[in-house]
Amino acid sequence: MFVSETEVKVRYAETDQMGVVYHANYLIWMEVGRTKLIEDLGFRYADMEKDGILSPVIDIQISYKKPARYGETVTVKTWVDAYDGLRVTYGYEIYTETGDLAVAASSTHVCVKKDSFRPVSFRRLYPKWHEAYEKAKKS
Repeated sequence: MFVSETEVKVRYAETDQMGVVYHANYLIWMEVGRTKLIEDLGFRYADMEKDGILSPVIDIQISYKKPARYGETVTVKTWVDAYDGLRVTYGYEIYTETGDLAVAASSTHVCVKKDSFRPVSFRRLYPKWHEAYEKAKKS
């Protein structure tokens, strides 16, 4: 299983009055991690959008373990947890600067045509990307 890592500096605007990261910001960091994973595998989500294909979230699960705080640098770990040629589930772990698990999460996506939102076969449209996901996914 291939795991991508990226660091995010916690900005003041991402926190509440207690200096704790507001819960919805973890979703943004998951997107940052997902984009980095795709780039690490040699692809760009923006290229898929140029082809008129989108990859909306159809399910998201998130478990908050420990708060991240203003001024810390968190580490976002992202991997392909499951993939079947149509749907992909990404796994995430976000760690505090001290190495504690802050968030464990997953998001499931499906590829659709931008104009109709009809699902498309990722396997058929992007065979090289499909192959990379097959190799990278969790066993």
